[in-house]
Amino acid sequence: MFDRVRARLARLAGPDPELETEPTVGLLVDGPNVLRDEFDVDLNDLRDVARDLGHVGVIRLYLDEHATPGLIQAAEARGFEVIITSGDVDVKLAVDATALCSEGTIDRLAVASRDTDFKPALEYAGTVGVETIAVAPGSHGRSDALQNAADEAITLGS
Repeated sequence: MFDRVRARLARLAGPDPELETEPTVGLLVDGPNVLRDEFDVDLNDLRDVARDLGHVGVIRLYLDEHATPGLIQAAEARGFEVIITSGDVDVKLAVDATALCSEGTIDRLAVASRDTDFKPALEYAGTVGVETIAVAPGSHGRSDALQNAADEAITLGS
């Protein structure tokens, strides 16, 4: 495990600062918890958050079977990979986050949610050397548990 962490850090820092590469970001969005009328979250804002964090390697929006075709189309038009699950999206998002971190696919994991169920995924990411970011849909949608488990916290609209 520590070999992967050391390799990732070496790749980020590089022996020459001019050769330093931008970190690869994975943004995973908990659609049912973030895309609510009360938060007024724009998909473009979420995409911009990912871009501000580094090179976007993975950008996914997780939705349940009740998602409207218009939302799916809008997300795909903005570059999101849309993942539809039957029922709760939490398990699929957490499993995917863990897999991306284990495989070394990403250097930074950003989870947009207000659900504390993702705290273990953020904690795991940290143990394998992946930087973690908790993205809240608004100040009244922020999860203190997610914010405290992450290396960094971003609140949309602030």
